[in-house]
Amino acid sequence: MQPLLPEPSTRLSQQPVPRSVIFRERLIEAGLFFAAISSILITLGILGILLYESSDFFRNVSLGEFLTSTVWTPTFENPQFGILPLVAGTLVTTVVALLVALPVGTIVAVYLSEYAPFALREILKPMLELLSAVPTVVYGYFALLFVTPLLRQFLPGLEQFNMLSAGIIMGIMIIPYVSSLSEDAMRAVPMLLREGSYALGANRFTTAFRVVYPAALSGIGAAYILGISRAVGETMIVAIAAGGQPKFTLNPTEGAATITGYIVAVCQGDVEHGSTAYQAIFAAGLLLFVVTLLFNLAGYWLRKRFREAY
Repeated sequence: MQPLLPEPSTRLSQQPVPRSVIFRERLIEAGLFFAAISSILITLGILGILLYESSDFFRNVSLGEFLTSTVWTPTFENPQFGILPLVAGTLVTTVVALLVALPVGTIVAVYLSEYAPFALREILKPMLELLSAVPTVVYGYFALLFVTPLLRQFLPGLEQFNMLSAGIIMGIMIIPYVSSLSEDAMRAVPMLLREGSYALGANRFTTAFRVVYPAALSGIGAAYILGISRAVGETMIVAIAAGGQPKFTLNPTEGAATITGYIVAVCQGDVEHGSTAYQAIFAAGLLLFVVTLLFNLAGYWLRKRFREAY
């Protein structure tokens, strides 16, 4: 004879759900959906405006000239619209910034994740993240009035406005983004991997860079991509410290304009609204949008690849 099992209680299913609860749930669901879709709509709106305004620019300037010419003189009597000088300035300042931010940010993340005591980490991490709260205009004048004179002691021929000091300060500004996200990714690595590495005889340094770092590479790659996008889109530091003269050069000790720096200069009101020079800011913004999108897609691909690998 089989024992009698208690019948499942149907008390909860018999109670009707109040309409007020259903209404609140539907309202919350609608609010969450609106919050999720709003970012997509805003992005599409920005892209639509850039495409619409850029279409007038490309009616007067060919795409080939825009992408291949090395002369950018939109306000001259005989204007030329080659974006390469601005791209070169953006590239140089970004590379200098990444040479500072990526190694330093990674080392800081490894220390906070693997070496620092818990109490010290809880103090150092918020203090480090305060660097990202400093206004970028402050960073710009700090680069111009402090870093450039300091670098001139080692580089006597350094120009007053140069891409080197701007890139260094941009890198310092980006360090919190890289270190904080990288540290979060490394802290998320299961402790079993660390214990297994220690059991095989590895020390803390080997465990950090040969076990934890590869396991967290998807999150660390996302931090790197965010740092690159932040450097490419930085405005005030390069507008103040890098100079405003479009120059096709890869020498960081010289001054040059960047894409965002030109946009700031045009928005000051010196260029007639509706002119080709004014419409050029939308073409430059469209190029910047595409570059940032490509970096984000690359970051998504790296996260997906390394997440599957580990």
